[in-house]
Amino acid sequence: MKFKVILIAAAVSTSSLAFAQSGPPAGKALVGDTYGGQLTSSVESKAITVDKLNKQLKKDNKKVENVAVKGKVTDVCDKKGCWLTIQTEDNSKFFVKMKDYAFFVPTALKGKNVVLEGNAERKVISVNEQKHYAEDAKKPQSEIDAITQPKEEIRFVANGIKVVN
Repeated sequence: MKFKVILIAAAVSTSSLAFAQSGPPAGKALVGDTYGGQLTSSVESKAITVDKLNKQLKKDNKKVENVAVKGKVTDVCDKKGCWLTIQTEDNSKFFVKMKDYAFFVPTALKGKNVVLEGNAERKVISVNEQKHYAEDAKKPQSEIDAITQPKEEIRFVANGIKVVN
């Protein structure tokens, strides 16, 4: 009886490990590659600038749904590929998470121009959350320690991402 319990426990733990993701997915992030859900066929032509998104966020009570935005990827989560940052026209950055944590992106996406489709909002980010993502990004401890105030920023939840160049 004890042997069966041990055997079942071993099988369950082994199968759990098989499904755990140890890092970001492999991939070269080539032009035309997509990640996540199906993007609308006109996603590239309907993409707006971050400046226009900011204006829309101010006008529409801090939240905009079903929007497409173009930008350059400056960072990708090294642990799983579960978030990224996008550089805007004025060299500021905004943070992108994947909808429902349902997909991840390769670190090769860094430096690529992409179109994101999803929902955006202005949100106040706590000190703890900022530090968590700084640690994920392997920022120096001095930079992490310098985070002492909540900040308001654009947060984007992507349904899908397409590499455009």
